[in-house]
Amino acid sequence: MTTEAAEKRPHVGLFVTCLVDLLRPSVGFAAIKLLEDAGARVEVPESQTCCGQPAYNSGDRADAKAIARSVIETFERFDYVVAPSGSCAGMLRVHYPSLLADDPHFAERARALAAKSYELTSFLVEVLGLDKVAARFEGNVTYHDSCSCLRELKVRDAPRRLLKSVDGLSLTEMEETEVCCGFGGTFSVKYPGISSAIDEAKVRNIVKSGAACLLAGDLGCLLHIAGRLSRDGSKVECRHVAEVLAGMVGAPAIGQARKAG
Repeated sequence: MTTEAAEKRPHVGLFVTCLVDLLRPSVGFAAIKLLEDAGARVEVPESQTCCGQPAYNSGDRADAKAIARSVIETFERFDYVVAPSGSCAGMLRVHYPSLLADDPHFAERARALAAKSYELTSFLVEVLGLDKVAARFEGNVTYHDSCSCLRELKVRDAPRRLLKSVDGLSLTEMEETEVCCGFGGTFSVKYPGISSAIDEAKVRNIVKSGAACLLAGDLGCLLHIAGRLSRDGSKVECRHVAEVLAGMVGAPAIGQARKAG
C-alpha cells in the first residue's frame, strides 16, 4: 500500500480503557486487529488516561471535567475515537457534551469529539461497513448487553451480526439478556447487597442458557460476572467479544489462571 493510500484510510484513535490496559491487554490488541483488518489506520496515544467516569459517577464533577478536557486534547485530532467498551464510549459520546456545556473553551470541542466517538462493534458495522470476520471459535456462546451499550448507545445488533459470521460459533440468547449484571462501577461498591442479587440472577440465566462461554463488550461486566461464576464453581468461560471476533483466544478466559509450563 502506498503512503497516499494509507493516509486515506480513516484515522482511528483507540481509547484503550483503564480495565483493558491494566487487566486484559489482549482486548486492546484484538480491537486493533479488527480495526486494521476492516481498513482503518489505528493509533494508540500514549498520553491517554481514564475517561473520567468513576469521578463523574461519584459526583466529583471538578475532576471529571479535568479528565474530559485532557481526553479531548488527546483525541480530537483523529477522524474517529473507538473504545472496546460501551461504558467508556458512552462517557465520551453522551456525557462529555453536558459535562462541559458551560465551558467556553471546551463545549464545542466536547460536542465534536462526542459525534465521532464509538463503541468498537458499532463502529465496525455502522461506519466501516463490516458484516463478517475471518475468525473461528468452536462452541455455544451467549451474549450479555451492558447497560451503557444498550441504553446509552443503542448498540445491540452490531456484535450479534459479526458473531454470526464466526465459523463454529453458535449464539444462544439467554433469558433477560437486556437486564443489568449488577456491576455499575461504583454501584457495586456502594450497594454490594443489591449488586450481588442482580449478579446472581444474571448468572442463573447464563447457566440456564446452556452456553459454554459468555461474551460481552464491557470488561467491567465480564469481570463482575466471571467472579460470580468462579465462586459458584461454574465452568462457563467469559471472554470479551473483540477477542472472539479477532480470533485471538489463546489467552485463558477472564478470571482463569494461566497453566504452568
